[in-house]
Amino acid sequence: MRKIFVWTLWVLLVLAVITTVVVFYAIREGKIGYMPPIQDLENPINRYATQVYSADGRVIGTWSYDRENRVCVDYAQLSPKLVQALVATEDVRFYNHSGIDFFALGRAILKRGIMGQKSAGGGSTITQQLAKQLYSGKAHNTMERVLQKPIEWVIAVELERNYTKDELIAMYLNYFDFLHNAVGIKTAANTYFGKEPKDLDINEGAMLVGLCKNPSYYNPVRYPERAEERRNVVLGQMLKAGYLTESEYNEWKEKPLKLNFHVNDHKDGVAVYFRDMLRRYMMAKQPERSNYPSWNYVKFHQDSILWETDPLFGWCNKNVKKNGDHYNVYGDGLKVYTTIDSRMQQYAEQAVREHVVNFLQPAFNRQIRGKAYAPFSGNLSAAQIKKILMRSVRQTERYRRLSAEGMSDDDIMQEFKKPTEMTVFTYHGDVDTIMSPLDSIRYYKSFLRCGFMSMDPRNGAVKAYVGGLDFMHFGYDMCREGRRQVGSTIKPLLYSLAMENGMSPCDLAPNVQQTYMVAGKPWTPRNSGGSSRYGEMVTLKWGLAQSNNWISAYVMSKQNPSAFVNLLREFGINNPDIHPSMALCLGPCEITVEEMVSAYTAFANHGIRAAAYYVTKICDNEGNVIAEFQPRMNEVISEASANKMLCMLRGVIDGGTGGRIRYRYNMKCDMGGKTGTTNNNSDAWFMGFTPNLVSGLWIGGDDRDIHFDSMQMGQGATMALPVWAYYMRKVFNDKRLGYSEGAVFELPAGYDPCEGGDSEYDSPDLDVVNIGDIYE
Repeated sequence: MRKIFVWTLWVLLVLAVITTVVVFYAIREGKIGYMPPIQDLENPINRYATQVYSADGRVIGTWSYDRENRVCVDYAQLSPKLVQALVATEDVRFYNHSGIDFFALGRAILKRGIMGQKSAGGGSTITQQLAKQLYSGKAHNTMERVLQKPIEWVIAVELERNYTKDELIAMYLNYFDFLHNAVGIKTAANTYFGKEPKDLDINEGAMLVGLCKNPSYYNPVRYPERAEERRNVVLGQMLKAGYLTESEYNEWKEKPLKLNFHVNDHKDGVAVYFRDMLRRYMMAKQPERSNYPSWNYVKFHQDSILWETDPLFGWCNKNVKKNGDHYNVYGDGLKVYTTIDSRMQQYAEQAVREHVVNFLQPAFNRQIRGKAYAPFSGNLSAAQIKKILMRSVRQTERYRRLSAEGMSDDDIMQEFKKPTEMTVFTYHGDVDTIMSPLDSIRYYKSFLRCGFMSMDPRNGAVKAYVGGLDFMHFGYDMCREGRRQVGSTIKPLLYSLAMENGMSPCDLAPNVQQTYMVAGKPWTPRNSGGSSRYGEMVTLKWGLAQSNNWISAYVMSKQNPSAFVNLLREFGINNPDIHPSMALCLGPCEITVEEMVSAYTAFANHGIRAAAYYVTKICDNEGNVIAEFQPRMNEVISEASANKMLCMLRGVIDGGTGGRIRYRYNMKCDMGGKTGTTNNNSDAWFMGFTPNLVSGLWIGGDDRDIHFDSMQMGQGATMALPVWAYYMRKVFNDKRLGYSEGAVFELPAGYDPCEGGDSEYDSPDLDVVNIGDIYE
């Protein structure tokens, strides 16, 4: 009987060993549970955040899945004390095992499993924890977790075979979620302490390692006492492991936690609109008309052109990785090197806020205060205002939800009129208030919007990009997405055509109101505020400097409108809704800030226009350059015509509508520029350029019927021009940037802009000019 019992035990033991071997072999081969492919084990963390770099070497943002701002760092970039804290606390025999610590495992089974001592410590090594983070889903019960353990052991052994200990430490810290959108040690160090991982001291490193036990429970923001207590436990483990002396331990455990906490979010930080635009730009798919709303043909047309002409547009879907998959900015750990200068970007954002937030917005608030029709113009009827508001209501998530529940429009409007508690945005911080959803729509419409871009005319490198004032609340990008009427800023483009066709800045034109026959109908342009020198013959240079509509209409009457539209295309303006028309000379067409700034580069660059140039190169997560981009440029007008335009646009600044740049803002630089204001002051523009920088901006309301009533406040010279002056003063004052206020344009020695004019333009017909034949 005893012999049978012994043999039975031996058989059971052998069966157990065989079963164990078979089970672990099956796990390794992927027959039981999930075993990642060997290529994934060789590169386990491929979901790093893509990092966006400025031209001056600063990381200005990241893109990643699920709001994870994971940015990988190498072991050499970690603080030694941070590594020691991790090893001492989580796996003191880390350097002595091959993935499984059998001593710790046995202790855990005995003390936690058999004796029920929950404080006895776990048996998982750092490598096993890494395997769990990488490949194990969340267990819903104890049995499921028990079954996950053997799989993690096998993965841990495989990880140890493929990686050094230092690499495993770096992986663990790169992958761990430290809460508050801080995934990975680099983001965590910045989020909690505003530091790089290599600069963390013992106190900071111990606190972060303490989070590895349970980040929610030891959250230092919500539970600082718990976090400090856990930090002291980590310090005690470092003392026991010999990483700290007794005196060091006593010193550090008495120090308070000093957080420098700030959440990293893709909607915060510098160049938010730019980063969001670039993310969508690179991830764009090949345009198909069915994917665009019926009303947005312009966007489809623009994207179709970009897909064919700009390698950066849709780059991720035009290129594939080694495995054949398309690139993805959310998880491939790319490094995108942009042309944005973080300092110039900061100056642009500051300039916009200084003028719009500190001056324009308070002035506009005073204008609409107490008005029943606010924030709209008093020229609108109640029915027109209701129509605008209803359009906005239908665009809200609240409306779509209520409509999906079967509510009628009348019932939905009643819901929108009910006061409710809400938090609203102000430039001084969010405010809790009671307001109806309909009133909140009117409230947010009262905020003025803006778009600004600054570009190097020699290559199109975009140095600053401001799509608005607050991305969280006003996410629509008014730099390259929003299109608004450009007003008089289009006139230099028209005059360029005239110069190409033989006219000169000194040619004369009648400064009188004329009526033109357009397609059989009379059209009589007006000048806002009348006109000085009425009835005189004036030069084209004077007409452009004064932004005189009569002179522009006269110039237009001498050109072919179709040729003008074609020239606008050459200038990079891609709105298919622009059609040949006499009225184009006054800028009723809708164009983006990006397109206008790009167009004006031709005036600073001898007639050669530069397209917006956003990215110089892209590297993969190993630092290999996988894409390089070059400027895209085309000759729009001849150098001779560009020189004539330069002289005229200087005149706008030195004696025209842009003169306050000189006398009020004391800008001494050699420059050209043009103001622009549309009907009813709905849109305010200013375009300005120096030899090395072209910058332009638009400011206006969310709707065209939201604007200043007076020309004094609503004109481009008041609303937009000061932002340019504030920005350029900051740029010139920062000598690191290399922009000099003393730089001058290159013109031939003894250059006379009036040479080469055609005398046929000097004898205009002062009566009705019939240009209907031009449209034949």
